[in-house]
Amino acid sequence: MTRRAVGGTGVKGARRPEPRLPALERFAGGGLEPDGDYDALEFRGTDLAGQDGAGARFMDCALAECALDGTRLSGARVLDSVLAGVRGVGTDLAGATLRDVEVTDARLGGTQLHGAVLERVLVRGGKIDFLNLRSARLRDVVFEGCVLVEPDFGGARLERVEFVDCALKGADLAGAVLTDVDLRGAEPLEIARGADRLAGAVISTAQLLDLAPVLAAGMGLRVEG
Repeated sequence: MTRRAVGGTGVKGARRPEPRLPALERFAGGGLEPDGDYDALEFRGTDLAGQDGAGARFMDCALAECALDGTRLSGARVLDSVLAGVRGVGTDLAGATLRDVEVTDARLGGTQLHGAVLERVLVRGGKIDFLNLRSARLRDVVFEGCVLVEPDFGGARLERVEFVDCALKGADLAGAVLTDVDLRGAEPLEIARGADRLAGAVISTAQLLDLAPVLAAGMGLRVEG
């Protein structure tokens, strides 16, 4: 499948998820279980704080207004699912797989996604603080209308990733590899570390001017007068 070029720049656009949920059954279980199998379930207003669902599989599920404080979902697989209005601090999704997933209006802090795989994921609205995506792989991922505060992309691989009307504050790109990454819709665009890793990304002229001091510092270039 040939993907569209973004804004005529030759940058390949991200392929967005299109989850089509079947008729869902309300989740009535007492809690999550490690390596659990959850298929076509609706979790609505469910308090999942502190629960252990490591290695679980969520297929064709909807999680709406759920509490995820300290929820352990390391190695979980979230497929063809929708997360709406989820909230929590310290949610552990390390090494998880998210494929064909929409996340809307999330309020999260310190979410652990290091070593995770994200493919065809849309994050729309909401605010995520201190998102840990170190060594993760992101392909066809869109961040739209959301606020990301100090996200850590250290050592991650980003391919066909778009930031649309999105605030990107204090991002760490150290050791990251970017391919067809469109940053023009990030306002502000703040790079705390790894500005030298921007090869493979496209930015606007205004963003280039804003980043000039960071780029100059990374080159050891002193600007005076």
